[in-house]
Amino acid sequence: MESIGRVVTAMITPFNANGLVDYARAAELAQGLISSGTEALVVCGTTGEAPTLTSDEKLHLVATVRSAVGPIVPIIAGTCSNNTAESVELSREALRNGADAILGTVPWYNKPPQEGIERHFTVIADAIGAPLMLYNVPGRTATNLAPETAVRLSQIPNIIGIKEASGNFEAISSIIRDARPGFKVWSGNDADTLPVLALGGYGVVSIASHLVGVQIARMISCSVAGNVAEAARLHHALTPLVSALFVTTSPIPLKYAMRRCGFDCGGHRLPLVDIDARSAGVVDNALQSVQIDFAVTAAA
Repeated sequence: MESIGRVVTAMITPFNANGLVDYARAAELAQGLISSGTEALVVCGTTGEAPTLTSDEKLHLVATVRSAVGPIVPIIAGTCSNNTAESVELSREALRNGADAILGTVPWYNKPPQEGIERHFTVIADAIGAPLMLYNVPGRTATNLAPETAVRLSQIPNIIGIKEASGNFEAISSIIRDARPGFKVWSGNDADTLPVLALGGYGVVSIASHLVGVQIARMISCSVAGNVAEAARLHHALTPLVSALFVTTSPIPLKYAMRRCGFDCGGHRLPLVDIDARSAGVVDNALQSVQIDFAVTAAA
């Protein structure tokens, strides 16, 4: 699905003072991201604090973002869990509410073997009949999607690619080399984007693009065009911010950074908490080192 694009932002979910989803602010955020380098949006991913959202909230968010950005911007809904049947049903509902594609996170907690992971995604892909982007993030799920499993899954036509956040460049290289033609690999870690591109990857599913999306888009464009020096310069310039956004559990530093830049996105739902003083200082220092691309609007 070429239209998904190279710069995909995994959106935060704004909350109001009462801890309810702030749908109006989510719409403003989505519009601002598309105006500052983002080509597609992941709604209700980990960065969006999906584990604390109800199914109804997820579906309302998808519909809200679709209304905010219009019919052309691709929306990828994070609707897969460690329950295959539930993943199918919620994914179908999200597609009916305006999603274009589904983000399929490797099942967590129940730690399925590779055969179980493969069958899980095969069933979901067959049932939804829409584009499915795999998501391998063993640091959160405790289970790794083996590259040979990803390669087998790439043979399913509507499994269009993978968000790879394992940090295992040997495995990522194997997927890029052996997957079916047209199967795309997006970096799932901002710090890994340029190395993944160098291996033949396609783009990034980013959180830093909330703040520096234009610069990330330029880094990718330079890399694709063979301007390695400029791509490397941008990579190094953004590294302090990228590192700071993971100084404690994401998306805690990102939400703090957005508030510091003037975009009120509220706090968190437990078990996430507000940022600690030491981590806040790290983010503050990093923000001083970069130009912010996001066009901030004041909260109503």
